[in-house]
Amino acid sequence: MKNKVLFPPIMIAILSACATTSSEDIQSSSTVPATQFDLSQWKITLPIDDNKDGKIDEVDVKDLQKFSHPDFFYLNSGGGMVFAAPNKAITTANSSNTRSELRQMPRGTNTKIKTNYPLNNFAIAAHPLANRFASVGGKMQATLKVDHVAKRAKYPNKPPAFSVVIGQIHAGKDQNLIEKNLGFGWGNEPIKVYYKKWPDHQTGSVFWTYERNLAKDDPNRTDIAYPVWGNTWDLPDDPKQQGIALGEAFSYEINVYENIMHLTFSAKGKPTVKYEIDLSNNIDAYGNVDELDNPYGYTGDWHYFKAGAYNQCSSKDAPGGWYTACLGTGDWETDKQNGDYTQVTFNQLTLSQATKPE
Repeated sequence: MKNKVLFPPIMIAILSACATTSSEDIQSSSTVPATQFDLSQWKITLPIDDNKDGKIDEVDVKDLQKFSHPDFFYLNSGGGMVFAAPNKAITTANSSNTRSELRQMPRGTNTKIKTNYPLNNFAIAAHPLANRFASVGGKMQATLKVDHVAKRAKYPNKPPAFSVVIGQIHAGKDQNLIEKNLGFGWGNEPIKVYYKKWPDHQTGSVFWTYERNLAKDDPNRTDIAYPVWGNTWDLPDDPKQQGIALGEAFSYEINVYENIMHLTFSAKGKPTVKYEIDLSNNIDAYGNVDELDNPYGYTGDWHYFKAGAYNQCSSKDAPGGWYTACLGTGDWETDKQNGDYTQVTFNQLTLSQATKPE
C-alpha cells in the first residue's frame, strides 16, 4: 500500500442544473417506477428534449416520484423498471451516446444543496475532506436483464459497438480541481459495467472497466477491461454458454468500503465473480502496480452512482474509437422497428451505506 499525501482544501464546482421535463409528462401510477422502486435519491436523464430548450431533459428527485415515459422509462407489466435509449437522439453536452439513466442524488429533494456539492456526493476514505461528504463510499446493488442492444454499426469492430453500460461510478468533473492542477476533477469513471452482444452471437458478454484517472488529453487515459462472463469488448468470439443471453437475469454489487471498491457479479448457473481494487492508489484489480495511472487513484475526486441504459452505440461517424456510427433516424418508432436502440429492465436497484466485506 502506498503512503497517502494530503491535498490542499478542495473547492467543489457549482454547475447549473439541466432542464427538467414538464408536468405534462407525469404518467399514471401503474407505469411509474417509483411506485415499486425507491427512487428517493435519484434523478434521471432521458434521450429527449420535450421542453424544446435545446438541452437533454432531466427529471429531478421530486418529480421522479410520479414520473414515467411511455418509450424510455416506465414500469412494465411484470413490475420491472425499463430503460430504453435509441442510437440517435439528443445527448448530454460531453457525450455522443444517448442514455436513459439515473444519477444518484443523496440530497433527495433538498435542492438547497447544489448537485455538485459534497453533501450530494460521496468520497473515499483517503480524501482529505471525506467527512464533508454525504458518505464515505457507498453500495449499489442491481438485478437486471438486457432486453436488446443495437444491431447495426458502420464500424462494428470498434469496441463500444453493440454494447450498453448498465451501471457506473462517475467522478465529478470539477474545473476548480483542474485549474489548481491537483491531479483530479476530470470526470473519469472508476467503474462502468458493460453488456455487449454481437448481432450474430448466441449470447453476450458482461465485463467492467476501470478508467485511469488522468487528464482527458493524456494519451495514457484509457479504460481497462476486466471480464466477468464471456469476453471483454474487443474480442469478436461468441461466448456461447459462458456468456449471458438477452433476457437472462444477472446481478451486480458495487460496494465502495473506505478506499476499496468490492465487486460481486452473480447469475443462475454461472460462477460468481469477484474483484476488488483500491481507488486510492495505482494498483490494478489483479494486484499489479500500473505505472501509467494516477499514483493516488481517485483520492481527490467526488463520486456518484449511475444506473440504467447508457447506449454505447454512438451514431457519430468520426475517426475516434468511441464513434461507431451506429445506424438510426432519430424517429423512435422507426429505430425501434429496425433494432437501432438499447433496452434494459431492472428488477432490483438499491442504494445503501457501504458494508465491510466478510
